[in-house]
Amino acid sequence: MTEPFGYLDEHAKKEIRRACLKAVAIPGYQVPYASREMPMGRGFGTGGLQLTLSLIGAGDTLKVIDQGADDSVNAVSLRNFIELTCPGISTTTRTTDADIIQSRHRIPELALREDQYLILQVPYPDPLVIVEPSEEKRRISHGEGDYSRLLVKLYEDIVQFKEITISHRYPTRINNHYVIDPSPIPRWDLPKMHHSKALILLGAGREKKIYAVPPYTSAEPLAFSDVPFRIENFCDALGKRQACENCGSTQSFLDEYFDTHSGRKIYRCSDADWCLEQLQRRDALRHG
Repeated sequence: MTEPFGYLDEHAKKEIRRACLKAVAIPGYQVPYASREMPMGRGFGTGGLQLTLSLIGAGDTLKVIDQGADDSVNAVSLRNFIELTCPGISTTTRTTDADIIQSRHRIPELALREDQYLILQVPYPDPLVIVEPSEEKRRISHGEGDYSRLLVKLYEDIVQFKEITISHRYPTRINNHYVIDPSPIPRWDLPKMHHSKALILLGAGREKKIYAVPPYTSAEPLAFSDVPFRIENFCDALGKRQACENCGSTQSFLDEYFDTHSGRKIYRCSDADWCLEQLQRRDALRHG
């Protein structure tokens, strides 16, 4: 007996597609679905994988990244599995060539287009879980748009640390109503969600939830008028913006490394495809 295209049976894929339609119709609403067992542990991207397997078709081009890298264990394992179960598709490491991008913890630096899907792997879909353990009460709060306890949590952060210290999973209000957990992407990536041209789908396999940020929809991080939301600051003590050690870019999210030879901190682009593109552009300018 051969496996069906996309590993999942047609009933499972239809259910996930219906959940996607509902998620797009109600931006930010967490749509429950019957998350299937996958041949990998929950927590390794099974929610994003089920979305990809349900939406991809022969002729589509897929890119899979983990923390911006195409060659990490998680990204390579997922890409190999999708290639194995979806004959006829292509895979790429270039953002611009991809129809579907499945990602863990990053949104590509390159602005996405209307004909692209971004699928984010989500470990914890509900931002209210840190202030309310009861799922029943969380549902009521979401329905009423009552996020006062979450705002109190942010206020307590300001009182204690003089700023909001959330580095990832920053609560974000979608279409002026539902507040979502945007997955563990850094704050740097949140402005890319706001009025994104591409459809963004978020899948939590363990928690059995799908939600969406449709194209051209507002996505605003929670903040206060006197303490506005801010992204990561990569400036040094003198206020100079750090540059990528490889390509010299000062326009990307940077990962910090420790150089064992020189003993100093260095920075490199988190998005491998962006870094390579900047290198190629720099080389092209050098050689005329």
